[in-house]
Amino acid sequence: MMKIFAAALTAITILMLAACNNNGQEKAGTANGHAGYPENIQVLIAAVHAQPDSNKIRKQLAWALDSIGDYANAFKQIDTAVGKDTGNNLLWINRGNIAEDAGDTLAALESYVKALHIAETPDALLWLAKLYAETKNPRALLIASRIKVLALGKEYDAHSAYVAGVYYARIGKAPEALEKFDECIEDNYTYMEAYVEKGMVYFDNKRYRDALDVFQLAATVNNLDADAYYYQAKCYEAMQKKDSAVQEYKQSLTLNKSLKEARDGLKRLGAE
Repeated sequence: MMKIFAAALTAITILMLAACNNNGQEKAGTANGHAGYPENIQVLIAAVHAQPDSNKIRKQLAWALDSIGDYANAFKQIDTAVGKDTGNNLLWINRGNIAEDAGDTLAALESYVKALHIAETPDALLWLAKLYAETKNPRALLIASRIKVLALGKEYDAHSAYVAGVYYARIGKAPEALEKFDECIEDNYTYMEAYVEKGMVYFDNKRYRDALDVFQLAATVNNLDADAYYYQAKCYEAMQKKDSAVQEYKQSLTLNKSLKEARDGLKRLGAE
């Protein structure tokens, strides 16, 4: 799905804020139990201490915490931001995204519904539709159809088709899912998530050669996307082609060193 938020502070701005507060606030962050965080998060903590009323910085900290899996503290930060600006549609969407990452479906649903009450934007509709799709709720199709009717252009048409495809994939209707993912890709040839989902429909149905073809095509569309190589590796592994699987797992790790699943694949194959 599209990334509609994360308008990040520049490193220079963050470092300036940290520098201004370096004599006390950064130490306060460490004293409060933040010493184990990566440096970038330490800097953001100091920046939030320096400007506690800045939701822009606080949101950046929330996303940084989310990125390392510290969902409880990410949620605290985004809730503080929401509390300061309860009528901000995008903040509620952000809250929903973090809740989804944390596996809290109820909080995510609550957040997206709240965002829609503030303003019925296409982006809020899409996030709610995607959540419904992932939870096999047929309301996903209703919202996807509504977005399509809005005629907002190919970008949103692609998102609408993608959501419908995810819904059909989750309920096990492979032909309908494949049709929708093809529709999505037709509207946006670079929609990598659609390639992955389409390939996994084939994979889950043990059509490994078809799945591999999709993932190989994805890699030609974007040769810097680690997932395209990771899923090729999964196909090769399922096809018992160890050498090819190892090669693709390693390629995916070259592009994304934090891809734990690829390292696990190498361990399974005795290649790490």
